[in-house]
Amino acid sequence: MTTLGTVISVGLGALVVLLLALLVLRWRAERKADELVAEVAQSLNTRMDELERELAGALERAEEEGRRSRIFGELAGSIDLDEVLSRALEAASAVDGADAALVLLPDAEGGKPVVATLGLSPEEAERHAVTEPPDDRPAGSVAMAYTYPEREVEAHESESALIHSGLAVPLQGETDALGYLTVFTRSESHQFSADEVLELETLAAHAAPAIENARRFREARQLADLDALTGLQNRRLFHETLARECSRARRYERTLALIVFDLDDFKGVNDRVGHLAGDAALGEAAERVRAVVRASDIACRIGGDEFAVILPESTLADADQLFRRILDAVWSRPLGQAGRVSLSAGIAELRPEDDPVSFFKRTDKALYRAKAAGKAQVVAANGSA
Repeated sequence: MTTLGTVISVGLGALVVLLLALLVLRWRAERKADELVAEVAQSLNTRMDELERELAGALERAEEEGRRSRIFGELAGSIDLDEVLSRALEAASAVDGADAALVLLPDAEGGKPVVATLGLSPEEAERHAVTEPPDDRPAGSVAMAYTYPEREVEAHESESALIHSGLAVPLQGETDALGYLTVFTRSESHQFSADEVLELETLAAHAAPAIENARRFREARQLADLDALTGLQNRRLFHETLARECSRARRYERTLALIVFDLDDFKGVNDRVGHLAGDAALGEAAERVRAVVRASDIACRIGGDEFAVILPESTLADADQLFRRILDAVWSRPLGQAGRVSLSAGIAELRPEDDPVSFFKRTDKALYRAKAAGKAQVVAANGSA
């Protein structure tokens, strides 16, 4: 009996051990299955994250390609030089790190170059414009990335947000180099990368034919657009240009100034020396005006002895300073038989409430106030047309 009880006890113990072993095996199997499920779920989550990033990247690339295609189409779809240059500058300023952009097109006959800027003051444009390679390479051969010398930066340390470096790429025409498209950074740490060089070169390759065609069209229109006596823009083109510059200033939140001036007592000059000598005096005065205005300024003859200068990216103070240079240039020596002639001017800066017409009227009224105040002086426009 004792032996039988022992056998039963051992059997029961073995059964318990077996049951425990089965339970342990089942628990381990379930745990392994759970771990496997967790691993699969983690793998799926990782892959979904990768797919999301890939899709986002693909969408961003597609949007960028669409933006470029739109810009290239707009460049090719216009024959207005200012519009083409404005679109090229807008596209160039979208390059990573670019804070400003400039296009410079030298004049083949040695005249003043065509200069268009975005985000640069006229002084910065004159100081930083790239006109030729810094070494013996042919003009328009390769892109140039450069940093301004520390001594040049220190020379203008009083200015805020200095230009520290730039990237210039050639605009290649059918037979000759047209000029350069340049972007600038105000960051001391940014260096233009190879990808950014390629992006700007691609833009320049598409912009150059559009610029060349628009420039030819402008040259063909010059006989109709320029004043025959002075060679300055005529009244019609002045109003077209003023409207465009007002629109551009508002679009990019830039400043815009205007000078309207005339020759004091010029009717008396005509009466004294005759109209032929008076016309010669007007032509000489226009030459002197052309010699002192900046490359980005637009000088016009708007009627008789009345002139105007449109100053993009400029303030009232810039207009005052430029007029004083014009006055000094005209008054400094006699205008042929007319003798010494003084000037009176009205100046104004574009205000939020201005349209092109009211902007011009405000400036023109300031001119009449200058005449009434004694002539040979400049008066700033008030706030109403």
